[in-house]
Amino acid sequence: MSLYCEVALPIPLDRTFTYSVSVGLEPTRGARVIVPFRNEKIIGVVTGLHSTAPVDFEAKPIESVLDDEPLLSEHLLELATWIAQYYLAPLGEVLRTMLPLMAEVKRTIYYRIADAGRDALASAHDGGPDSRRKSKLSAEDQDTEYKVLTRLADGELVKVTALRTATGVNLVLLAGMVRKKWITRETTTVEHDARRVERVAVLVPEARLPALTPKQQAVLAELAACGGELPLTELQRGETSNSSLQTLVKRGLVRIEERAASFSLRGIGHVNPHHALNEPQMEALASITAAMGSFQPFLLHGVTGSGKTAVYLAAMQRALDRGLAAILLVPEIGLTPAAAAQLDATFGTKVALLHSALTPPERAEQWHRIRRGDAPIVVGTRSAIFAPVPNLGLILVDEEHDQSYKQEETPRYNARDVAVMRAKFAGAPVVLGSATPSLESWQNSEAGKYKRIVMAQRVNNRPLPGVELVDMRQEFQQTGHEHLFSRLLVEETQAALDRGEQAMILLNRRGYSFVVMCRSCGEKLECQNCAISLTHHKPVESEEGMASSGQRLECHYCGYRRTVPKRCPKCDSEHLYYLGAGSQQGEERLQEIFPSARIGRMDRDTVRGRYDMERLLARLHSGEINLLVGTQMIAKGHDVHGVTLVGVVGCDHALSMPDFRAAERVFQLMTQVSGRAGRGVLKGKVVVQTYHPDHYAILAASTHDYTTFVARELKYRRWMHYPPFGVLANLLIQSKRMEEAAGWAAILGKWFEKNAHEGVRVLGPCTAPIARIKETYRFHLILKAASRKALNAALRGALVHAEESGIPRRNLVVDVDALRLM
Repeated sequence: MSLYCEVALPIPLDRTFTYSVSVGLEPTRGARVIVPFRNEKIIGVVTGLHSTAPVDFEAKPIESVLDDEPLLSEHLLELATWIAQYYLAPLGEVLRTMLPLMAEVKRTIYYRIADAGRDALASAHDGGPDSRRKSKLSAEDQDTEYKVLTRLADGELVKVTALRTATGVNLVLLAGMVRKKWITRETTTVEHDARRVERVAVLVPEARLPALTPKQQAVLAELAACGGELPLTELQRGETSNSSLQTLVKRGLVRIEERAASFSLRGIGHVNPHHALNEPQMEALASITAAMGSFQPFLLHGVTGSGKTAVYLAAMQRALDRGLAAILLVPEIGLTPAAAAQLDATFGTKVALLHSALTPPERAEQWHRIRRGDAPIVVGTRSAIFAPVPNLGLILVDEEHDQSYKQEETPRYNARDVAVMRAKFAGAPVVLGSATPSLESWQNSEAGKYKRIVMAQRVNNRPLPGVELVDMRQEFQQTGHEHLFSRLLVEETQAALDRGEQAMILLNRRGYSFVVMCRSCGEKLECQNCAISLTHHKPVESEEGMASSGQRLECHYCGYRRTVPKRCPKCDSEHLYYLGAGSQQGEERLQEIFPSARIGRMDRDTVRGRYDMERLLARLHSGEINLLVGTQMIAKGHDVHGVTLVGVVGCDHALSMPDFRAAERVFQLMTQVSGRAGRGVLKGKVVVQTYHPDHYAILAASTHDYTTFVARELKYRRWMHYPPFGVLANLLIQSKRMEEAAGWAAILGKWFEKNAHEGVRVLGPCTAPIARIKETYRFHLILKAASRKALNAALRGALVHAEESGIPRRNLVVDVDALRLM
């Protein structure tokens, strides 16, 4: 009997594909296979096996099976199916997200000339019609196309790397030649040994010692001091010369061995001293421990500094004692070093780390350690929720309200909600912790879906910091000038520094100035790829004293950069005006005001590399930095006992944005950054500069009154049928051509008009708030509904109509439970 398998492929199509299975290549459900698809060989995941032959086509055979046993457990496959259905995402793309093992396969791209390409090449050789007049390409690009066709003229497959080296062609030009059918693109995918190895120098103890030079003796002494062996990377960091080492190898005194590379968490974060749990912490731990072995969602509402992390560690230890594994999610990579350091100090080698800053081989290594059961404690960002831990017994989501848990590309899942579903499938408790819970989680606890645990006091009964509001409208009236920092904030900062304490100032904008405008004609300098203003950046000086390249304008969406013009590109006026202040300008102003302060800055410009955050936090903990300015990165999870003052600058600008979540975000950010003050023995103080001192979100945050804020905000949400009292999705239509995107949006808009779904309200279609990103034009429709079932039915119907109308699935983005409507 013939055997067939269903394979989910990582492509934007909502279906699986049927392949035939040859004898001896029988895969299992949940294993990876390499299959032919069009002109490519790509990796998919087997979702099922059967004996029913397809009716309309002859199934192609699978090329190879990569795994002898399933890489994904049944409950992870079940979770993937739920994500695909809930978020209307292709199953293959969900499974690709779950399996971060691309380092284990080698993918090679080839190009071959097609018949149309031969015709074009012959026409050029024969002096045919001058196609340059018809082509939109520059003469230089047309010459490059001719070089490509000449290189491929013998009809053989040529690697893309060799082709680019020989002709200088770029990938965009190659894609255009494929569209013109001049050339074809083919790929191969084969297994690749991604195990990381390191070379280790090993002392040979039984060897006789001949006469040695001082340098050779130093090498032997260093090896002997380190137990007789040392990785070459560490040995050669000092003054060890390669010639001395090679001489010792030739004489048989040292041998070089290759071993599996180690991955250590030690030294990557600050470890706070352990304290005995207080009564509220013990009660929280008892509730979580009692639920182990069954599904139970908890909302842990603990004020900043109440010791939620200590509860997490103790709960993970309880799970480990029972032979169970645990996953701890943190919202951003910046928090991972601190969390990993705490876990490493507690659990040692049983900890695995998963986040996007790992190299592909490192990520694959950690993934396999987890799957083998070598690392039952996992810490990481949102994708760590898919860690293949056996015997999962506990999931913890720290700062559960944070937007970073929402994936901004397909599949657009929210790791917080996926964590709840994974816990349900695994029969384990899940703890959502925050000082400022999301309104969705709070309402679930009000409705009894989540069990609420409250920790209302800081550790050792330390008081919450006092908050003083500065009305910046009055500040302007009294001083006659628009100052970035108010008089009160400057005075309080100077007083804290004089006392030998530390201060933090939140300035939630990157760069130096975020708008550059011409005073003469009003032109704003915008990105050439995105409909967004360019941000002005000044050169950054590194720790080594090296300055980066000169002043620049940068797009924070696509990364486009250009030099700062001396004159307006539109009217040639020299009167360019720089508006707004970012964290870089904040740092410069603070250096002018406090010349003796040791100032550090934490934003995406200073924290770029893998270890930048760790070095910066180490300097802060040691007291080397006594004044830190930064974006919202400084607001999350940092426990620095020397910080007694926090300043909040420009936090309330979001209140003027057309976003129903604006008040919630401002309240959360203010509360979280305020919580960085007074975490040690000294009292803390917060100074908040605002243009909206009477807004309920500002007032509630100034008194640390979450319940008052949430009561007011929920009343507004209920009245407007916004989440959590309704469900919402953003349907984005995009194309490189504006007319095409607008036409597709009109087609879907008319379909919604003719096919009304009960309980579903459709807003749009209209231009997205950011009309163009990365040269792609964007239109959208917003869907609001009272029930999840009605919303998904409407979206599925729209996707079917889009396919029937010839709208490619890759040009549609369905964002269920969208947090950003941009």
